[in-house]
Amino acid sequence: MTRDLSTRILHADRAAGIEHGATHKPLHVATGYGYERTADLVSVFQGEKSGYVYGRQGNPTTAALEAKVTLMEEAVGTVSFATGMAAIVSTMMALLKAGDHVVASRFLFGNTASWFNTLQQMGCEATLVDATDAKNVEQALRPNTRMVFTETIANPRTQVADLEGIGKLCTPRGIVYIVDNTLTTPHLFRPKAVGASLVIHSLSKGICGHGNALGGSVSDTGLFDWDKYPNLLPVYRKGPPTAWGLLQIRKKGLRDLGGTLSAEHGHRIATGAETLTLRMDRTCANALAVAQCLEKQPLVSKVHYPGLASHAQHERAGKLFGGFGGLLSFETVDGCDPNDVLDALQLVIKSSHLGDNRTLALPAARTIFWEMGQEMRQSMDIAESLIRVSLGIEATADLVADFEQAFAKLTKK
Repeated sequence: MTRDLSTRILHADRAAGIEHGATHKPLHVATGYGYERTADLVSVFQGEKSGYVYGRQGNPTTAALEAKVTLMEEAVGTVSFATGMAAIVSTMMALLKAGDHVVASRFLFGNTASWFNTLQQMGCEATLVDATDAKNVEQALRPNTRMVFTETIANPRTQVADLEGIGKLCTPRGIVYIVDNTLTTPHLFRPKAVGASLVIHSLSKGICGHGNALGGSVSDTGLFDWDKYPNLLPVYRKGPPTAWGLLQIRKKGLRDLGGTLSAEHGHRIATGAETLTLRMDRTCANALAVAQCLEKQPLVSKVHYPGLASHAQHERAGKLFGGFGGLLSFETVDGCDPNDVLDALQLVIKSSHLGDNRTLALPAARTIFWEMGQEMRQSMDIAESLIRVSLGIEATADLVADFEQAFAKLTKK
């Protein structure tokens, strides 16, 4: 019997067996793990036998979360990290070497864009392009291109990358295709469908949902031929080739860099994931209603949300995704200060997080993109008046009413 994703997430722990008949995988907080026979300890260290050796490389609680993410992404395996940024940085550090070239979308989350600057300082080349058209990616490819990186929906301007077109470029060339699926989550989209090699998540966002834990992950879809990837070390070329990439990421990324997900946060994320499908359906509905409300406001000049017919990639998003996500952004007209708009809201929380059960908003150019400067913001199409809104699961009517009263108050002024 084929069961719905929501059902499979709920019963994932039980399917693998849980200690003492518990309904959730319990917390395992031990740092070290002992074995009766030294030979078993050696076998685990050398990757010949499954098991745990040291808490920095994971524990049974985070392993249960990894199995849940693997299930959601229809992948062959997952490695978890302390944050989404730790997942991105560790993956690239593990798979790239000096002289390699990476192509990435120029519409990226601010910290990810900052990482690409750091990557170039470490001897790798990076070319940022408009990934909404695969032709731009193709033109940027070089003989030493090892990786292409993009997000499904860009944060905060909501551009939707040409995910299918990029996949068709990477597969025949043996290029690792990494897709950050944070904003869509596996409920709305699975990057495996467009040929992605690896799928990144900031688990802190939609998958956790409750704003009470940090975490990240990288999942291998099983589509990439690691046997032909030149940067894999011989020591990790053991067992099925589909496992080689993640093994090197776990060893050279997680173990060596130390961005370990704690058991407590792993447990919170795994529990939050149980309501993923319910929450995402609600946040998508709320985002569309608020976006439509904002389009009618005279003090709003532009609204960016893939669910609107006015969005440049609306048709693509409708084809690829099972919903348009819970993130939108909008620009105010000249003379209307975004701070005043936010201060006029009564229900929406002024906060930097996203993917929370509560609706959050902030002035993007003055906060999360302030450090990069105005010129860089312009290259990413981030207006100085841009307000980012991450929709929660409040009653739709209450959210719409809050934006309406805020703009009514500002109009009177």
